[in-house]
Amino acid sequence: MLTALSAATPAPPLAPSATESVGSPTLWVATIAGIAALFVIDFLITRRPHDPSMREAIGWSAFYIAIPVVFGGWLWWQYGSQQGIEYYTGYLVEKSLSVDNLFVFIILLSAFAVPRELRQRVLLIGVGGAMVLRGIFIALGAQMIASFAWTFLLFGAILLATAVKVGRDALSDADHSIDVDELRSVKLIRRFYPVTDAYAGTNLTVRRDGRRALTPLALVAVAILGTDIVFAIDSVPAVYGITGDPYLVFATNAFALLGLRALYFVLEGALAKLVHLGHGLSLILAFIGVKLVLHWAHGVWPAVPEIPTLLSLGVILGVLAVVTVTSVLSNRRAERAAGSRPAGEPEDEQSSVPRG
Repeated sequence: MLTALSAATPAPPLAPSATESVGSPTLWVATIAGIAALFVIDFLITRRPHDPSMREAIGWSAFYIAIPVVFGGWLWWQYGSQQGIEYYTGYLVEKSLSVDNLFVFIILLSAFAVPRELRQRVLLIGVGGAMVLRGIFIALGAQMIASFAWTFLLFGAILLATAVKVGRDALSDADHSIDVDELRSVKLIRRFYPVTDAYAGTNLTVRRDGRRALTPLALVAVAILGTDIVFAIDSVPAVYGITGDPYLVFATNAFALLGLRALYFVLEGALAKLVHLGHGLSLILAFIGVKLVLHWAHGVWPAVPEIPTLLSLGVILGVLAVVTVTSVLSNRRAERAAGSRPAGEPEDEQSSVPRG
């Protein structure tokens, strides 16, 4: 994949940033080796099933945020402010989308009744699958961008359609719970393999009545990997709307994914209070979609203006700040309303889960 990604670097006229890739073969090898080493560390941590304390989760989350922040500073110093801004903007977009992904993970882990001590292993499987899938999508995207200018229009259309869906979900009061037995992946697997009723530690399979059977952990892993495909379709075009450099696209995706295991336990409760997160992500995806469409239009009609990366960073930060503040205010209003209602009267305010 390294060779394909390096060879697929888009030409300057096609890339949104109009810059060549900073990803030399040496930098690619070093980055992939470093990310693989961090993934192995995560795997070793989850070898002993346990429910991490909040202190442990916060510590690892801070570690996995500090690494990409410092790395971005090195890129800025080594290659210039344009690459630094593109990297930080792309990382912020991917981290925001990964937080929304955590909401889906919370639903799936609850639906499958995954024991808390096993959730780290399931999340790690999801992270590993997401990295592989996004690496494939990044390579394909780089090839398409290098060959077809209309790829930006396609990516823009994907993001605009996704923004509409996310916005509708955020406005909907529909139940976001999942019936495990109705999942297509679960139905398909059960047609070919027996599934045990109970978990067996971190084992994906066990021997039962003389034949190999899957554990529920294998089913939830498949469900998580299925959602990874959807997330990749959204996230890769989103970051390509920030930078045309496949190396920066890969680095921002990988660093945003690495900390999800620990971040899950930090934000598990907080996500329920980010009731407007879905609205914010819908706006961000729509904004980047418009940015990609304008970039394509600029290549066809040079008079059409483009949106600079620095402005994109400001808009994304602004949207995230606004939805955080409005979520806090909405929760306070709900708490005051709940406190003023007579005892026993049902609530009619926000649900306890975020809109993702």
